[in-house]
Amino acid sequence: MRRPWLPVWLLALLLSGWLTAGCATTTGTSPSGTAGSGLPVVTVDELPVEAQETLQLIDDGGPFPFDQDGVEFHNREALLPARPSGYYREFTVVTPGSSDRGARRIVAGDDGDRYYTDDHYASFREVITP
Repeated sequence: MRRPWLPVWLLALLLSGWLTAGCATTTGTSPSGTAGSGLPVVTVDELPVEAQETLQLIDDGGPFPFDQDGVEFHNREALLPARPSGYYREFTVVTPGSSDRGARRIVAGDDGDRYYTDDHYASFREVITP
């Protein structure tokens, strides 16, 4: 008995698997270089040394070089994932040669998520550990 639908069904199954391969993102980075947040990613090793030092200070609980470090970040730009008020805190990344705090920051979430900006919140990259 012939089953004319069987080759069509198998072809459809193979094609759907081929088209969706690599598209699912549960954790980590997706093929497009974004994290679960949808933002571009940067590894800790790719960050400037000063940003790596700031991350270490955050992990250690300070002391921080600026009074503003650790204040609430309000996400007014809405570039980071939406979270309740008070979820994010901002920390200065020292900029050598700058006479003020400069434009670089780490924004830290309560759940351990970290974001880096080097353009004073115009854009962010999610900090990941490989």
